[in-house]
Amino acid sequence: MFKRQRTNRELLGFDDKWLVLIGIPISSVVISILMFSRDIEENPAFLLETVPVSFVYVTTYWVILRYLLLWCRDRYFKPELVKRRILTEILWVLIVYFLVKVCLDHFVHDYLCLSLGDKEPKGVTMMVLSLTVCFFVLTIYESMFFYSQLQKAMMEQEALKREHIISQLEGLKNQVNPHFLFNSMNTLAQLIPEDSGRAVKFVEKLSKVYRYILEIKDQKVISLKEEVRFVNAYIFLLKERFEDNLKVEIDIPESRMQDKVLPLSLQMLIENAIKHNVISKERPLSITVKTDKGHLHVENNLQLKNQVMNSTKMGLQNIRKRYRFFTDSTVVVMETKEFFAVSLPLLD
Repeated sequence: MFKRQRTNRELLGFDDKWLVLIGIPISSVVISILMFSRDIEENPAFLLETVPVSFVYVTTYWVILRYLLLWCRDRYFKPELVKRRILTEILWVLIVYFLVKVCLDHFVHDYLCLSLGDKEPKGVTMMVLSLTVCFFVLTIYESMFFYSQLQKAMMEQEALKREHIISQLEGLKNQVNPHFLFNSMNTLAQLIPEDSGRAVKFVEKLSKVYRYILEIKDQKVISLKEEVRFVNAYIFLLKERFEDNLKVEIDIPESRMQDKVLPLSLQMLIENAIKHNVISKERPLSITVKTDKGHLHVENNLQLKNQVMNSTKMGLQNIRKRYRFFTDSTVVVMETKEFFAVSLPLLD
């Protein structure tokens, strides 16, 4: 698999075109004034002779350091590598300074002697100002990158909050939509005259489903044990409707029951399987729920309906984005001609 090439804007956090076009000339003038302040006070025209030299130095340092910053950002892009990236950048600043200084001093020395004469700055002054330019450039880019990442993190946090609410509402809507209510009431109406005991049990399970939704509305994560308890009540309602045409097998060891999942995530996966697949005596739907290597694995045989009811297609997408808030592990989706499966990371 090829690594996606990140753009300069992604690596820097902003478009630095104007910073380069404006920053280099201004820095060249400022450096010239700092190095030759006394001489410029005596003869302002002397500034015109020093700026070209400063411009060459500043441009060389700026362009090379910008390239190295891009390389370091691409190599250590992950947030947990920020310390290593900063240390690497500082090391490269020092290396670049000495290499560029040696090369430029060699090529522009004759010009410096000719144009500046005895006014050529001392080596210590040149070193201090050159390093100042280098670290100034580094500080600007790091500050802008930090600011852009902060803005991005704030925006993502707000988006995740909205998605969390949307996902909860999506799960609630899946339960209270007219189809679900109609089917539940229709099933209950058939049970009352046939088997009052089953009808009472059906009502109890139905109340548990709604009670659970109300209880977890403010919780971001919940134990797998609680989610499975809710799903069992939900499956009971479904099996009263589909009978043996729907088969759901939950095989989760007790040792994993205290792991955390997102509320309604398991229910939404089962709901999607029922919504999109044919369920009949000739073609029963089988759903298996199990844990595997730190994941909650939900799989069903694939027998898609010819005409599927309108779907927002937001359920799985919301689950994926919400999981990103809690773990680096990803939600894995697998689909073949025979089955459809989703693996949700279990949270400690």
